[in-house]
Amino acid sequence: MPTLAGIDIPDLDLEWRFIRAAGPGGQNVNKVASAAQLRFDLAGTRALDARVKARLRALAGRRLNDDGSILINARRHRTQEQKSP
Repeated sequence: MPTLAGIDIPDLDLEWRFIRAAGPGGQNVNKVASAAQLRFDLAGTRALDARVKARLRALAGRRLNDDGSILINARRHRTQEQKSP
């Protein structure tokens, strides 16, 4: 369960997926799910009060979906594995 500033976000409110990344990436770009996508159920979460939810809706902009979830796509660092130095 991720914690930020004393707020615990239940794992059930978060959904991770790996999707195909668009753009340059060599021969595997259309075959490998190499972009990460995080969906946060803002509308359904009980971890945040109404004031915080309203602030997040205002900050989310285009990332806020019609179903009330925030969708974040990470394409800059397109690898599922974290390699240690």
